[in-house]
Amino acid sequence: MKRKKVICIGEALIDRIRNKSNQGFTDFFGGAPANVACALRKLKIDSTFIGSLGSDDYGKKFITQFNELDVNLDFLQLDNNSSTRVVNVDRDQFGDRFFAGFEESSHSYFADEVLSKKLIEKEILNLEKSFLETKYLVTGTILLSSQISAETIFFLFEQAKKLGVKVVIDLNWREVFWDHSSFSSGISKEARVNLIKKFLNHANVLKLAKEEATLFFEDENPLLISQQLSNRPDVIITDGKNPVSWYINGLRGITETPTSQKKIVDTTGAGDAFLAGLISKLISSGYPSNKLEIEDYIKFAGVCGLLTCLGEGAIEQQPYYEKVNKFLGSLIS
Repeated sequence: MKRKKVICIGEALIDRIRNKSNQGFTDFFGGAPANVACALRKLKIDSTFIGSLGSDDYGKKFITQFNELDVNLDFLQLDNNSSTRVVNVDRDQFGDRFFAGFEESSHSYFADEVLSKKLIEKEILNLEKSFLETKYLVTGTILLSSQISAETIFFLFEQAKKLGVKVVIDLNWREVFWDHSSFSSGISKEARVNLIKKFLNHANVLKLAKEEATLFFEDENPLLISQQLSNRPDVIITDGKNPVSWYINGLRGITETPTSQKKIVDTTGAGDAFLAGLISKLISSGYPSNKLEIEDYIKFAGVCGLLTCLGEGAIEQQPYYEKVNKFLGSLIS
């Protein structure tokens, strides 16, 4: 059976983004793994989201959003003793966003910090069945900031390895999540970096931003980064609107991604849309065998990221498959 599905594991949260007028905020759905799951559906790839939401209005609204896009929620957990996380996001004049902390909660932790291994184990037969149809398991590193969620992701990695599912990790370093967690606020930055580096050894595909490459590997060469990890993963390094450097299938290159005449409004979720675009090509067109194919995949992914930046919010602005192809066609004509 050909594997065509993707399972995304991790945080679903609310991005409370400062309005362009700087007067107040607007709430948008977010969280990197949730963003990737939704973007994949828009690109005609079956996706499942595994995560934990609060049993609150935000959690319910998120479920409605997932359902509208037909994201599979068979393994979604709802927690009555915590709330869905709300992240305050500010933007600079170029549309680049930065995290300004979290909305206060009456609970001592957020729902995404308590993704339960026990609840997953209760569904183990269904999970194994799902894994047999799954090509990639996608996650980030924020789950590691809680021992409860960390235990769960390592358990899921075990199942993935056993059942032949490839692991895609987007490093997605967000120190603010560690600083504000009752589980990990006391862990030093050095210990956090070392924990994440060890975690990255599970990756078959690793995506990271240029500044993350420097912080974690003291290098911006994707081949040399791959050589530092036990699985020798494919490595893709993004750098905003600058060219993407990559090491894929033993080949190395740098690819310029398309640009637009339109103004960049909000970069939230651009990297997640890029990753979804890349994964969608790996599934629909197969593993690339030469530089030309890899460049096509990176350009397709780049357009997914670019189009997401032309409006506000991550999931709302993600492009559908047809829109990406139309944009690419306009570049050729």
